[in-house]
Amino acid sequence: MPSVGLPPPYPEIHQALQEGTVIPFLGAGAPLYSRNPRETPWYVKQQGKEVISWLPTAGELAEYLAVRTQLPAGERGELTKMAQYYEAVLGPDPLRKRLREIFCHMQEPTPLHEYLASSPASLLIVTTNYDDLMERAFEKAGKPCDVVVHVTDSDKVLWWRHGQAEPEELLADDLLVELDEVSVVYKMHGAIDRRKNQMGHYVITEDDYVEFLTRMTRRSVIPPIFAEPFQTRPFLFLGYGLYDWNLRVILNRIQEFRGHPKFRSWAIETLSKPVERRLWEARGVNVYDGITLPEFLAELTKEGG
Repeated sequence: MPSVGLPPPYPEIHQALQEGTVIPFLGAGAPLYSRNPRETPWYVKQQGKEVISWLPTAGELAEYLAVRTQLPAGERGELTKMAQYYEAVLGPDPLRKRLREIFCHMQEPTPLHEYLASSPASLLIVTTNYDDLMERAFEKAGKPCDVVVHVTDSDKVLWWRHGQAEPEELLADDLLVELDEVSVVYKMHGAIDRRKNQMGHYVITEDDYVEFLTRMTRRSVIPPIFAEPFQTRPFLFLGYGLYDWNLRVILNRIQEFRGHPKFRSWAIETLSKPVERRLWEARGVNVYDGITLPEFLAELTKEGG
């Protein structure tokens, strides 16, 4: 049933988050939250230096990489293409170094991240963002969480157990997390790594996406330990552009875990177009445009009041 013009089922979503029976998917709009990019730039130049105030959106980062490489305006485009060009001009290490400099910015977790971290249940939270806002929200709340990060150019993942200073690198098949005992932040496209001499892992260029999606089709890149929750829990997409082709491919892969679930998922603040909305509705996702993340969180907070 199309969800256009109808409100989300706030009581059901709130209860699912409190009980850990829904899987939040955090997109690029989650760090943005209530910031208006047209009014508040993510960085400014002061005395010849770049001073970062916010984490950039995909569009802002794409424009930044294009400007840094002096790419003509008519040649500029989406982030994957701009990152590919930056890498072609300077090399992969300079790109990763630049991304680390940007995503090391210590932006405070948003109220959305803090709300998720406050859940009394153990949550499985999936994100394609590179930032560490979610895990820092758990740290701020004094609650443990494990972090699972895909390595950019291999079938392995980094498993950061809560309380451990160093991660374990292992095959996705070998990951064994007690999902009922600890929350997990699963970072499908890599993440910033704040350790000294580490640049992090980023699925960002066109080549990165082709390699990642190829690995997804030829073997089980998604840790099998996540199969059961993927099969039995709805998804809650927050701040995603559902027009992203890579997200559609990822969800098609996840469908192998889910089969044909007899429940609906939800997508909030997607900025989708009518055709895209119809495609997602057909995939079992009710799309709620016109609701900002602050508005959505305000309604959920009322349910807990």
